[in-house]
Amino acid sequence: MLAIGCHSDDIEIGCGGTILALLEHNPEIEVTWLVLSADGERGDEARASAAAFLAGARREPRIVLESFRDSFFPYVGGEVKEVFERLKPELSPDLVFTHAGTDLHQDHRLFAELTWNTFRNHLVLEFEIPKYDADLGSPNVFVPLEESTVDKKIETLLAQFASQRSTHWFTDDVFRGLMRIRGMEANSPTGYAEGFRCRKLQLLP
Repeated sequence: MLAIGCHSDDIEIGCGGTILALLEHNPEIEVTWLVLSADGERGDEARASAAAFLAGARREPRIVLESFRDSFFPYVGGEVKEVFERLKPELSPDLVFTHAGTDLHQDHRLFAELTWNTFRNHLVLEFEIPKYDADLGSPNVFVPLEESTVDKKIETLLAQFASQRSTHWFTDDVFRGLMRIRGMEANSPTGYAEGFRCRKLQLLP
C-alpha cells in the first residue's frame, strides 16, 4: 500500500480511518508513506503521526518525508516528479491513496496528476480533504468504519498536529461530520465511512 500526501496531515485526514481499518484486518500489509511537504515542526509531526497510524503494521513501514515549499509545488513540478520517478521502479503497490484530481488546492491537484502518471496499472483511490475551498465532490467508493476507528482517527489527528489546532476547520466536529455524511451516503451499518473517488477499476474474473 502506498499513501501519498502533500502536507503532513493530508493522508491522516483523507484516509486515516481506512488505513487503520486495513491494518487491523491485515497487519501484514507493507506500507510506504510519502509526504512531500514536511519540514521542521511539521516534519516532526508527520513522523510521529505516521508512527501512530501505522502502529498496527507488523512489517516496518517505509516513511518518506520531503521538504518542498507548501503551496509552490506546481512551480517546481519537475523536482516533485523526480521523487515519483525514484519510487516508480521500487514499488508496485496493490493500492494507492492520493489526493483527488478535482481538489482546488494547486498542490493537491499536481499530486493527483503525478500519481496517475506514475502508477498507471494500479488501483488508485483519491481521498478528500475538507477545507475552505468548498470543493468536496461526490465519492463513488466508500469504506464503512467502526465508530471506535473514527474516534481513534480523530483523537490521533488532534493529538499529533498541535500546529494545526488554531485552524478553524481542524476540529473534531468537522472530521466526524464528514465521515457521518459519507456513512449516510454509503448506508454504512455503523453510520460512518470515508469516501473516495475511483477513476478506473479492473475486475478480474
